[in-house]
Amino acid sequence: MNSWKPDIFAYLDYRAYLRDFYDRAKEHSRVYSFRYLARRAGFSSPNFIKLVMDGKRNLGDASIEPVARALDLDEDESSFFHSLVIFDQAATAEQKNEVFEQIAASRRFRNARRIDHNMFEYLSHWYYPAIRELSARPDFKPDPAWISPRLHPKVPEAQVARALELLYELEVLIPDEDGTCSRGQPSLTTGHEVGSLAIGNFHRQMMSKAAESIESTPRTLRDISGLTVCVSESLIPEIKNRIHQFRESLLELCDSDEGPEVVYQINFQLFPLTKNEPEE
Repeated sequence: MNSWKPDIFAYLDYRAYLRDFYDRAKEHSRVYSFRYLARRAGFSSPNFIKLVMDGKRNLGDASIEPVARALDLDEDESSFFHSLVIFDQAATAEQKNEVFEQIAASRRFRNARRIDHNMFEYLSHWYYPAIRELSARPDFKPDPAWISPRLHPKVPEAQVARALELLYELEVLIPDEDGTCSRGQPSLTTGHEVGSLAIGNFHRQMMSKAAESIESTPRTLRDISGLTVCVSESLIPEIKNRIHQFRESLLELCDSDEGPEVVYQINFQLFPLTKNEPEE
């Protein structure tokens, strides 16, 4: 194994890995060039890999293995590289989620990208943030038997136990010496690739639960309303800004509540129902 090679298990973007590999290879040996790398992979175009690095071309299924060989990747690294390519080029969120589960199954990836793996898990399960907020109750007990029946719908105790374990690891819940716990600051950041996928998962879950609440929750305990309006595109930034301001004012109001009892989800959605130009 070449000691100068970057650790592929620390990456989630295969194009970034290609760029870093190439830069390291150039430092290690003068023979490295885009032409040299393309020739090792069996490509006739000397600029093909450069175009892939820049996001102007994709790697087809038949090209992945030759590129992995040109990079001197071993069997495990090649398999991981293949997953990274499929993850990057997946057409739907469902496909991305499926491939990410394969990527996250790698212990070496979890060790190298722990925050990405944990953040993905946190936002991909609606009850993780709910448990964090539930901990604001004065009578909160960090006990799966106490938490489980208070979630709606009820979540099995084993899953609650796993949630608590991860919330502690992310430090969004802080254990206290007396056996209780308190909320930490939710200052969680992750790579763009995982962040955008996980946040999409979170919003899809919450919008689905909002739809379910129409049947499962009395009207006195919910508020679901909407506006259908026709506006100019130039007004959209101001509408988004006002939603942001209102969201911040609601958060301030909720944070000032000295006797929290119930965890609520408040959703805002703004999306177009028409296009300026009709589809052909």
